[in-house]
Amino acid sequence: MTIITILLTLSVVGIISVGVYLSMFPEILKQKIPPWVKGSVLANLALFGIGVVGILLGSVNEAAAAQSAAGEIKEISIGLGLALVGIGLPTGLAAIGAGMAVSSVGSASLAVIVEKPELFGRTLIYLGLAEGIAIYGLVVSILLLGKI
Repeated sequence: MTIITILLTLSVVGIISVGVYLSMFPEILKQKIPPWVKGSVLANLALFGIGVVGILLGSVNEAAAAQSAAGEIKEISIGLGLALVGIGLPTGLAAIGAGMAVSSVGSASLAVIVEKPELFGRTLIYLGLAEGIAIYGLVVSILLLGKI
């Protein structure tokens, strides 16, 4: 697990270093991006993918070992499983809806602020209302979870 964590850390550090390099020398972006940049980004992406798969496979083994060590395992019925999926749906769907709302409201807010900076406070209120949709979904899920 330690090796996988090191791979993920190196991948993120590599991507950050490429970003810092390109921000320090922006004239490279105006000309042509060097070929080593594409290769390093692809290598970092591959390292990251290998690390994520490794963590997933490693955690499956650890979870199986934890189940055998726990002793008694409580069975989950189909009804309880469907109830848990139904409880998770409001949060997921509300988060997707909030993301769509924040994206459109946020881009429109930036366009308005550029032309009229005095409307900054009003646009923040609209963004807060759009983000509130996700909080409502979370509250509904918590209330439903209390019913089980």
